[in-house]
Amino acid sequence: MGGGKARTAATIALAGAATATGFDGTGHAEPQLTPGQVKAKVDRLYQEAEAATEKYNGAKEKADAAGQRLKDLQDQAARKEERLNSARDALGSVAAAQYRAGGLDPAVQLALSDDPGRYLDNAEFVERAGTRQNAAVAGVRKQLREIEQLRGAAHIELTSLKSRQTELKRHKKTITGKLGSARQLLSRLDAQERSRLGVSQDRASRATSVRDTLAAPGSASSQAPGSRAAAAVSYAHQKLGSPYVWGATGPNAFDCSGLIQAAYRAAGVSLPRTTYSQIAVGRRVSRSELLPGDLVFFYAGISHVGIYVGNGRMIHAPNPSAPVRVAPLDEMPFAGATRVV
Repeated sequence: MGGGKARTAATIALAGAATATGFDGTGHAEPQLTPGQVKAKVDRLYQEAEAATEKYNGAKEKADAAGQRLKDLQDQAARKEERLNSARDALGSVAAAQYRAGGLDPAVQLALSDDPGRYLDNAEFVERAGTRQNAAVAGVRKQLREIEQLRGAAHIELTSLKSRQTELKRHKKTITGKLGSARQLLSRLDAQERSRLGVSQDRASRATSVRDTLAAPGSASSQAPGSRAAAAVSYAHQKLGSPYVWGATGPNAFDCSGLIQAAYRAAGVSLPRTTYSQIAVGRRVSRSELLPGDLVFFYAGISHVGIYVGNGRMIHAPNPSAPVRVAPLDEMPFAGATRVV
């Protein structure tokens, strides 16, 4: 018994050692990362999360549109059903009256009539009434076909809406997963390391620092190509220090494309929701042509956007580790720019 127990203990110990050293392919301990490596990983996760956020925003826009179309179709069908019910009630009244009248053969009614002339006049009236009744029946049939068409269209929109909602859930899961991984990595750094690497979550101090290093908003606005671009730049300045929240379009929190949409909305210009739609608005301009108010885009997938404010700088909503702030264009790989107005 003693030898068996010893062999069992040895086997367990060896198995544990194998797991710890990764012999089974699953037990590798994650290597210790330097602060710089942590930041590089976090930056990549934030970029991937932002790309997923723009896909989420696009899917939400389409889901909202499908939901509105579905509501419109349902409203149309309800109105047509009300008219259909009224038409059916009218037909029912006519049918009941005819049934009560007995429905004698016209030739018999003519033969028994004391006033054949009056009967013929009545017969002509009944024929006209029958014609109107036939028209009413045809109208009911037409309404039924229209209602069925509306129901078919509503079914298509409902299928589209469900598909978009599934897509939204998938993108949301991706976003929350990436952001969760980034938070775990950042938790390995102390406050001093996070501050040194530019991922401090002290939003108030960061907002103050970017305001201190930025030229006065008026100087950027005066260089803008028009009053609406100047108004958009002014709005962006007012939102410095606002938190980044994925999917948010203001007024107190933003993601990158949400900030741009809100800035131009305040200037009276309607922009689409996503970065890859916003880049198609207005006129493309080169980096050397940039003026305050131009939209500047980053990464090959056009997954990030900011608003140019002059001197090689932009205002943007970076990621959850930093609030709306001023940053140099060189902070990310430049992909293109457009002048909205």
